[in-house]
Amino acid sequence: MVVREEVSAWRPEVPGVVEVFHARFTEHAYPMHVHDSWTLLVVDDGAVRYDLDRRERGTPSGTVSLLPPQVPHNGAPATARGFRKRVLYLDAAQLDESYVGPAVDGPDLADPVLRRRVGQLHTALAHRGDELEAESRLALIRERLRDHLRPRLAVRPPRADRGVAHRLRELLDERLLQGLTLEEAAKVVHAHPAHLVRAFGAAFGIAPHQYLTARRVDRARRLLLDGQAPAQVAAAAGFHDQSHLARHFKRVVGTTPGRYARTAGTHGP
Repeated sequence: MVVREEVSAWRPEVPGVVEVFHARFTEHAYPMHVHDSWTLLVVDDGAVRYDLDRRERGTPSGTVSLLPPQVPHNGAPATARGFRKRVLYLDAAQLDESYVGPAVDGPDLADPVLRRRVGQLHTALAHRGDELEAESRLALIRERLRDHLRPRLAVRPPRADRGVAHRLRELLDERLLQGLTLEEAAKVVHAHPAHLVRAFGAAFGIAPHQYLTARRVDRARRLLLDGQAPAQVAAAAGFHDQSHLARHFKRVVGTTPGRYARTAGTHGP
């Protein structure tokens, strides 16, 4: 029996929740990418294997996975059955930046209470009029996540400043829409182009072009959920044209921009 791949996405009217994303994949493998939000993930069927900050991870049965913003990760089915997942993308401000390190060290949380609360939040987010319930459940989830992460804060040494890599990331964020060449970046950062690429990869575990594409895809997701057409979104997210957007969007998200946009109008509030 062939399992049909399914995707649905929407933005609820709940502060702190950037996007709700449900998917069933059998073959899609996410390339290395980043988000500017926290990724709160539960796998309801099958399993996912992924690399986070260059360490191999997985989604054991019954766990909740928390992937921090700006930390590269990928993802693929761990078995031939594929997987069915529910994801909440939470605004970066929902958890303090100091929790990023602890989340990298232990992203998969074996906590039945937390998992139940995440499921309840997904249910509330699917019904218009239940925003107060959703906000209340999110507050409890946020508190429980902090309880998991806070004990690890003291044991993780602070990261040293990584110089040119950080300056290049800031430059890529500033030039998200118009982009820039490697030569231009090298002149601004005052470093050799090859050294820039090596330093960025060593610091963040992702190539500069992968980082820029991932940020643009994230922006495209938000614009599509706002109701903009893919042709408009391509330019507004920094892509050359609609086909350029479609190619990279499918690689990262697992579906086309058009289908993704259509699900936003038929699922959720």
